[in-house]
Amino acid sequence: MRTIINVSNRLPVTFKNGAFTKSSGGLISAMDGLGSRVNLQWIGWPGGRIESASRQKSIATELRDTYHYIPVFLDETEIENYYDGFSNSSLWPLLHYLLPYSRNEERWYRSYHLVNQKFSRLVLEAIEKSPDHPLVWIHDYHLMLLPAMLREKIPDLRIGFFLHTPFPNFEIFRCHPNRQTLLEGLLGADQIGFHTFGYLNHFRHTLLGILGKASEMDRIDNKSHSTALGVYPIGINIDSFKREMQTGSYRRYLNQYQIAYQGKKVVLSVERLDYTKGILRRLDAIELYLKETPEPKNTIFIFICVPSRKSVWEYQTLIHKVEVKISQINGKYSTIMDIPILFMNQSVSFSELCALYSFADVALVTPLHDGMNLVAKEYLACQTQKSGVLILSELAGAAQELSHAIIVNPYDIHGVARSIREALSLAGTERKRMLAPMRTRVIKYNAVYWAESFLSQLAEKKDSDALKKMNTRISSVMERLVSAPGKQAWFLDYDGTISDLKQYPSDAAPDEEITTLFHSLSSLAHLDIYLISGRKKEDMEQWFSPFRFHLIAEHGYFIKKYNNADWEQMGTEGEMGWKQSVMDIFNPYALTTPGSSVEEKTTSVVWHYRRTDSEFGTWKAHQLLNELYSTLSNLPVEIRHGHKIVEVSSVLINKGLAMQRFLADNEYQYVLCAGDDETDENMFKVAADNIQSFKIGKGQTSARNQIASPKAFRHFLTETAKKMQEK
Repeated sequence: MRTIINVSNRLPVTFKNGAFTKSSGGLISAMDGLGSRVNLQWIGWPGGRIESASRQKSIATELRDTYHYIPVFLDETEIENYYDGFSNSSLWPLLHYLLPYSRNEERWYRSYHLVNQKFSRLVLEAIEKSPDHPLVWIHDYHLMLLPAMLREKIPDLRIGFFLHTPFPNFEIFRCHPNRQTLLEGLLGADQIGFHTFGYLNHFRHTLLGILGKASEMDRIDNKSHSTALGVYPIGINIDSFKREMQTGSYRRYLNQYQIAYQGKKVVLSVERLDYTKGILRRLDAIELYLKETPEPKNTIFIFICVPSRKSVWEYQTLIHKVEVKISQINGKYSTIMDIPILFMNQSVSFSELCALYSFADVALVTPLHDGMNLVAKEYLACQTQKSGVLILSELAGAAQELSHAIIVNPYDIHGVARSIREALSLAGTERKRMLAPMRTRVIKYNAVYWAESFLSQLAEKKDSDALKKMNTRISSVMERLVSAPGKQAWFLDYDGTISDLKQYPSDAAPDEEITTLFHSLSSLAHLDIYLISGRKKEDMEQWFSPFRFHLIAEHGYFIKKYNNADWEQMGTEGEMGWKQSVMDIFNPYALTTPGSSVEEKTTSVVWHYRRTDSEFGTWKAHQLLNELYSTLSNLPVEIRHGHKIVEVSSVLINKGLAMQRFLADNEYQYVLCAGDDETDENMFKVAADNIQSFKIGKGQTSARNQIASPKAFRHFLTETAKKMQEK
């Protein structure tokens, strides 16, 4: 039985009248549904302010013995700064696209960091006591720094993170002052889950825009590990609703509603009282409906608004505005016998809630933004008495799954008012047609399915970056390199091959890992290392002089042997007369593509677009390539499209020719060459039985072998050098 350490801001308990009782919710239902198949431990804040050390100790014992929960106790300052401040006044509105509500104070972030460290210490203690290798599953925006903190302490720990809110687009997230550290914190996880593909895609674009990290659709490579990205729409505990609808309490409430609202159409809204839920705009739409409907007295709107975050100023303001608005509408449209809006600023029992879901003709679920919104799914689960209609905001994650609902724009009050009229006027056959497929999905893809899907993938060690497993062919190449007698030559590209590509080329200087690798390679006397790059000779000399490497700059135009002080030039300036024509083409693209730039080298001209908007930059690059191919066909140049660059260089200078020159001047028993883009293909085309070539990354290539990423190739080089030293 595997141990799961589940970590969330709140423990799934409520403290009332001096005792703890189990809470309810989607995450709680999902974890409970795993049952005895896992050894579940839960770490989180039990709520409230518990200052006494003796009281904390007794509560910790009670929670451990009764529920297997581990409490994180927060003092008054931490609750104010970490919870009310950074989490709910800074991150929450930003993640829901409500920038005007997002505020920031430095003390909030300091507290957020310290509380994440407090969680980290308790997780590490739980891991130390665990009888096996546990999976750690972290939840939500309160703990975005925690994955990296744990990764630093236990590099091979399996860490999952799930974001229960939306993830906004790059332009929104970039506004946060702590954007970089939050993203780096998340990337400590092995797996990050989102409710929808849209949120996942926003996250990828944000990583590229802020950290300069390109990613695959389903994963991103980091220095020490890969982070898988996935879509896991959360469901509800369908069994709890089925059981409740068999109880006498449920039937009594349902009977009461049938009597009280006989002859009425009931439109139900169930929400936490939160500004992201769009309650004020929904009330505007209801007011418009009442104004434009001839017989509005036949319709009653029931609002169940559960109080939320009462200590946050914005929520105090919201409840006042909601109460005033409802009073105005009821004052205008009520009669002695009818009140259009019934408003409850309190929670109701589970029996009452299920009966309301069953009885309501329409569920009005129109948040301004919502990660998923389980109210929509709960309503559908309870619709066994009649075929109710779901009106659902297109900006709720649930809209991606529940496409048979009436989908609305919550900001369009006229559209919402029309949807209410449409929903109330639909024929029974049409309501059944819309309801059936949605109920089927809600029942099948429930909370337990969600948890099992995420955890089963987290448990699988999918090392596509080949850190721990290399395929048979690559392993065979390594053994041949290790066992081959005599001198060897390794021709290694740098950017994108050994070093991960950076947003700013100047950031690609060798870090500690690469420096250690290069010293290891330098110590092998039978190896001649040729570092061959498109970079200028000044960059290469600055970064790589400490190592016993031959340096080849600008694809072979300049060469510096490790025991020589001077660079040799392999061509003449007269061969570069075409450069001004190329500059005349490149410069307008740099002016019209924000974030791009032109770099002039001795033997080439390069248009860089790594800092541009990803989609726009790619589109402009293809335009540029078409123009270059049509304009430069008669000039002695090569046109290359590399990683976020378009390069034009002399046909008389390339990496393949440089490599052939050194092979002709020396006798090598075995040769390795490696690169990641089109500029390296000339090396790969140099064919001989004793040459092994490696393409780093995906794509068509002439190389004999492919490795997924620079990280995986560094691992390959490190392991090969280690075995050579042991030989």
